[in-house]
Amino acid sequence: MKRIVVIIILLAASQINAQSFSGKFDSKFQVGANLQENGSGLNISYDYGLGENISIGISSTYLLGVKEELDAEFGDRFDLKARFNAHLGSVLDIDQNFDLYPGLSLSLKNFGGHIGARYFFSQGFGIYGEFGFPIANYKDELLPAEKLHNQGHFNIGASFNLE
Repeated sequence: MKRIVVIIILLAASQINAQSFSGKFDSKFQVGANLQENGSGLNISYDYGLGENISIGISSTYLLGVKEELDAEFGDRFDLKARFNAHLGSVLDIDQNFDLYPGLSLSLKNFGGHIGARYFFSQGFGIYGEFGFPIANYKDELLPAEKLHNQGHFNIGASFNLE
């Protein structure tokens, strides 16, 4: 009986007409975990489609779990980014539920890049994962607490279609 239910759910899910990025006026909100060396926290982001394969957005992270020896204050734990994404799902002719998007960001901490992917299970709900990295830091010498948000990090969580 369990196998029949699983098969029915899988068949139903394969018939859902979800789209991970629909182009101009597309609106996505994401919430998830941010994982990096010496800290973990909450990441939220919003992306807005400007064209068929381009979006701009904003992303913010606050680190809740930081190693005590870093003595990180609020400013060390918090980051805010303006971001630009190039959506390649349609360009690469990938399943319309899947989107691959490299991008650039300008944050309070650095100029950086990211590569992410989204998969939508329904018209309104999906999952995402992003790997981000700094390209240029604003300071040459960083204190240990300043290295937070100035290193490679991984975001994973839920994505919501706001259209």
